[in-house]
Amino acid sequence: MNDQLIAIIGGTGVYQMPGVVSDAKDSIDTPYGEIEFSRARFIVNDRGASLPLIFLPRHGYHHSIPPHRINFRANLYGLKQLGVTHILATAAVGSLRKEIAPADLVLLDQFIDFTRCRCSTFFDGGDMGVEHTDMTDPYDSNLRQSLLEAAKRADLFLRDGGTYACTEGPRFESRAEVKMLAQLGGDVVGMTNVPEVVLARELGIPYAVVALVTNYGAGLSDQPLTHAEVTQAMDWNKERLQQLLQAWFYVLMNDH
Repeated sequence: MNDQLIAIIGGTGVYQMPGVVSDAKDSIDTPYGEIEFSRARFIVNDRGASLPLIFLPRHGYHHSIPPHRINFRANLYGLKQLGVTHILATAAVGSLRKEIAPADLVLLDQFIDFTRCRCSTFFDGGDMGVEHTDMTDPYDSNLRQSLLEAAKRADLFLRDGGTYACTEGPRFESRAEVKMLAQLGGDVVGMTNVPEVVLARELGIPYAVVALVTNYGAGLSDQPLTHAEVTQAMDWNKERLQQLLQAWFYVLMNDH
């Protein structure tokens, strides 16, 4: 991956890790609106070798943007304008299956879209025209393989494959919805991966997602779920995500 620029989409905890030096917060205008991002570098060794990175906080720096209000088109188009060539996204998800437990890391390979009110394509008949994009395998196979290699290097369990059911949010799903999503083939449920993955594919940017299971879906647990519990679970597992990313950065550098 020589001369590549990697973008990480996720929360602040993802990029506040040892070895990563943040250069500056910045913003860029796109045809779809302005986005905020940070430039950073992962320092590979004491000889000055580093891997340039772009970090994009999906919900804003203060987690103030709910999932149904995220400007996905601006985010992805802005990354394209910045010259990003590969994207790794992280996502908090609920489990739809007992065998996928809270704290598991899942490397997605498919999705099912249940969103309703989002701008989900660049090809809406305007300047970009009309195009029907193939979605047989929405997540990049080379990126997925490099992440599996990184997990092995870091001695972390990364579940290879999982179908993400994307709901509109911001509410959590009902017990009946969780049962339905599982019956339709979903493994985990969240509110952010679609249309993000679709837009990345339309722009031709290789894209992969590591999903962190924070809870069981409604009906699989005896307790009702709160947003505070999801946030707490993300904080508890921040270190494991950081370990995976650090190992992945080294894998990318070794590809030179």
